[in-house]
Amino acid sequence: MLFLRALAGAAAALCVFLTAAPLPVAAQTLRYANQGDLKSLDPYTLRETTTIAHHGQVYEGLVGRGKDLQLIPALAEKWETPEPTRWRFYLRKNVKFQNGDPFTADDVIFSADRVRAKGSDFTTVIPADAKFVKIDDHTVDVVLTKPNPILTSQWDVWYVMSKKWAEANNATAPTPAAATSPSYASLNANGTGPFKIESHQPGVKTVFKVNPDWWGKPEHNLKEIIFTPIASDATRVAALLSGEVDIIEPVPVQDIARVNGTANASVLAGPELRTIFLGMDQIRDELLFSNIKGKNPFKDVRVREAFYKAIDIEAIKSRVMRGLSTPSALMIAPPLFKLSGDFTRPKYDLDAAKRLLTEAGYPQGFEVGMDCPNDRYVNDAAICQAVVSMLARINVKVNLNAQPKALYFAKVFKTGGFNTSFYLLGWTPGTQDSHNVMHDIMGCRDDPNSPRGATNLGGYCNKEFDKLTDQVLQETDTAKRDQLIKQAYEIANKEWAYIPLHQQALAWGVSKKVKIVQRPDNQVLPYWAVKSE
Repeated sequence: MLFLRALAGAAAALCVFLTAAPLPVAAQTLRYANQGDLKSLDPYTLRETTTIAHHGQVYEGLVGRGKDLQLIPALAEKWETPEPTRWRFYLRKNVKFQNGDPFTADDVIFSADRVRAKGSDFTTVIPADAKFVKIDDHTVDVVLTKPNPILTSQWDVWYVMSKKWAEANNATAPTPAAATSPSYASLNANGTGPFKIESHQPGVKTVFKVNPDWWGKPEHNLKEIIFTPIASDATRVAALLSGEVDIIEPVPVQDIARVNGTANASVLAGPELRTIFLGMDQIRDELLFSNIKGKNPFKDVRVREAFYKAIDIEAIKSRVMRGLSTPSALMIAPPLFKLSGDFTRPKYDLDAAKRLLTEAGYPQGFEVGMDCPNDRYVNDAAICQAVVSMLARINVKVNLNAQPKALYFAKVFKTGGFNTSFYLLGWTPGTQDSHNVMHDIMGCRDDPNSPRGATNLGGYCNKEFDKLTDQVLQETDTAKRDQLIKQAYEIANKEWAYIPLHQQALAWGVSKKVKIVQRPDNQVLPYWAVKSE
């Protein structure tokens, strides 16, 4: 199978690039369809891979990632650390935003404040106490209170916005994911990247046009990108096979063989770094969505363990994912943590799950609501439906609420508090490092003034775990750092903090007229696409 061949080669190369003849002279239109929508153009609204990839056509950060996921200079030509707690960034000169305004240090400082403001989904990318100091128009110092050896690794998804443009359009504050009405920045964009937005109709179509004044050298031959959300799997595949679109993501696992059997398209497949997992509300005294009143079953470690052991991950792999998944014992993909092999996923054990529920005081089970996207991850709704059936075997009735990702994210990140009792989520650490998972997903969210736990929907909290997380951020000795990470994961696993499911496989449907880079972070990036006649 193509996926297995790609998986075998993952250690040797992190990206797949289909090489081609020299770029055709004629510029082309690339038509791309995804199962989900592009809800907002504000680059700080939603930290979600597909959304970030769309924004990355228009906006840029100080650093970026290349075809092999290695850090590369972007709006910063170079950087240095004159002292352990000071980073100096030398900004690229003669760069303009798409409205013609020059890019300067003022934009970097403004963006650093905006990305850490209330409503941003990217508050954790920059330490809250980091100070940005303008040295001159093209030099910025970042002063930290303690060393951070992975600072730039945290910044590849932090895009720089124009201070002047934001102020002129009342867009100085980020647009929250749960916003009930669009802001100017959610409907319009003004970046420094290789493409610019010509039109944006949420739920219908977004048209990107080439930015003729981009500072870089294009590696594509496109004149425009037309993105159309197509939620229906059958309709999306039909659009690819008919030539109506050039790229779709994802190809449903049940359709991979059919697409590969056609003359005009094929499936570009490979392993992904995203971990799909289940989370539980462990912080409220009473669940928001349950028939159990006056207490929270998920606060009992035996209930969490019972849920874990009731999930037949091999059945999900074989029946739902058609073999195109890798069951996981951790909340991070094995290629991103050297000691992942020291962990083994507990086996499916229905009898043990029933016994644990009885010991916890729920011999007849209970009811709980579950939130799940139905257009974000590979077979996400089908996975949730399988979980519903599996938990029914231990007398837990799960009331599934599966909905499009725009509605899902708005619900679970509801302003004023996370709004879920039991949920499915996927996470790819933007830094390609465990600290991101430990801090953003697994860190305590008990301090409203701290960005820790920004995406910890269930509120898992262990102060010893957080202490290790802080040590991991500062430790420069790789071997010592890996041991600290291992200790933290051991704590979380012992407490059955989450239920990691698997790493899904990438499956893009690509016209045979198109050559494109496929990185294992699953960002579809047309600025590396070449389309022939």
